[in-house]
Amino acid sequence: MTVAYITARKPDAVAREVESLFRGGCRRFIVKSINRGGMLDQERLGAARYAAGRQAEVELEGQPSSVGAAPAGAAAR
Repeated sequence: MTVAYITARKPDAVAREVESLFRGGCRRFIVKSINRGGMLDQERLGAARYAAGRQAEVELEGQPSSVGAAPAGAAAR
């Protein structure tokens, strides 16, 4: 699977980059952190997730992906 490293700074630019790469067949995206996970990074991550849709995996650099993850506090018994 191809992985794309998204470096655009503005959320709208992130969305355009993801849409373009998605059309090209990419289904996994890592958004470069520019704000140590702060509000700007969260906005960029949201834009990437919206643009990619449910068929893709999108994560913020340095943070684990939430795809397929169990809810916090959930443990196998």
